[in-house]
Amino acid sequence: MIDRIVLATDGSASVRRCVETTVDLARRCDATIHAVYVGADPGETLTAVADATPQPVETATLSGAPAAAITTYATDVDADVVALGTRGRHGDHRFLLGSVAETVVAECPVPVLTVRQQSQ
Repeated sequence: MIDRIVLATDGSASVRRCVETTVDLARRCDATIHAVYVGADPGETLTAVADATPQPVETATLSGAPAAAITTYATDVDADVVALGTRGRHGDHRFLLGSVAETVVAECPVPVLTVRQQSQ
């Protein structure tokens, strides 16, 4: 059963589809979303997630290396799944995954859902 979903967001276009997918999953499972942002100023990024769903949303701004911070947070809150986009706003154009997603998939002990941005 999925009770807690950590949604890592950076406000990029590639994460918007991940937010939609995560909100749908949370609604179907009646799960709480933990929207996290790694960096100094999330702007309205986390508020946008909370506004997108009637499901409970916890927000957190994390510091440090993004993949490590996301992994540590997911472990600390006993998350059932971590959701993140495959490419962030920093333009990493690896074939399938951005560097943060690739590291989280490789190192996080929690199952990871990666959501690819659809081509436009």
